[in-house]
Amino acid sequence: MKKPRFPRVALIGIGLINSSLARVLRREKLAGEIVACARRQETLETALKLKLCDSVTTDPAAAVKDADLVVLGTPISAYGEIAKAVGPALKPGAIVTDVGSVKQAVIRDVSPHIPAGVHFVPGHPVAGTEHSGPAAGFAELFHDRWCILTPTAETDPHALAAVTAMWKAAGMRVVTMDAEHHDLVLAITSHLPHLIAYTVVGTATDLEETLESEVIKFSAGGFRDFTRIAASDPVMWRDIFLNNREAVLEMLQRFSEDLTALQRAIRWGEGQKLEDLFTRTRAVRRSIIEAKQA
Repeated sequence: MKKPRFPRVALIGIGLINSSLARVLRREKLAGEIVACARRQETLETALKLKLCDSVTTDPAAAVKDADLVVLGTPISAYGEIAKAVGPALKPGAIVTDVGSVKQAVIRDVSPHIPAGVHFVPGHPVAGTEHSGPAAGFAELFHDRWCILTPTAETDPHALAAVTAMWKAAGMRVVTMDAEHHDLVLAITSHLPHLIAYTVVGTATDLEETLESEVIKFSAGGFRDFTRIAASDPVMWRDIFLNNREAVLEMLQRFSEDLTALQRAIRWGEGQKLEDLFTRTRAVRRSIIEAKQA
């Protein structure tokens, strides 16, 4: 029988991404043993019931003991504290990776606690839904999506190759990228759209009671899409905005300037400007469909 790539895997946090990864590790027989760690006992009981893991614990240090692979999948604000707690318990040769949507802050908070002989491979599987928790996961979540790895100067090539192979086994297309560039790209492709969605839905909830009920009743496709995005995990997105502050603010400033120009075009009846913009943006949608990212 083929030996699993990772005899023992510790999943720190067992939400949507890590529970989906657990299903992949089971499907591809990449893990000999999986231990899940979370703060809430109810979450861990659900993970056990779903057979996502072999054992559970609320103690991150106990979870990583003898682990060959450790995957951080908690809210980003907890990374530093968790890394500090698990650092002394990590065995030589272990690989630590993560699934966070921000990379510079993760490297800043985690790297100082990674002991010599342990390999850190920062990562971001760009996949998700508006649902959360271990029951929300599914192995096909990653199929044909991108995974961005942002190795540091200290990242071991063999560890990078092992994490790359794992995400490829999940069906992902894997690319490496500088952490700063990652944060800038994701600020416009993911973080800003979420911020806009939260704002639009927030504006709707601030309307007069009668108008608000009609907004919900007569929701058109565009507003429904905003509510889906705005239903994403509040703690996770709070941490993303606070930990990718500079890139998000830069993109928000650009967006604000473009929005002001659009406002002026509508006010002055500049139909050609509107049509030109809408034509350009329509082409972007077609490109996304062609790239199979729709």
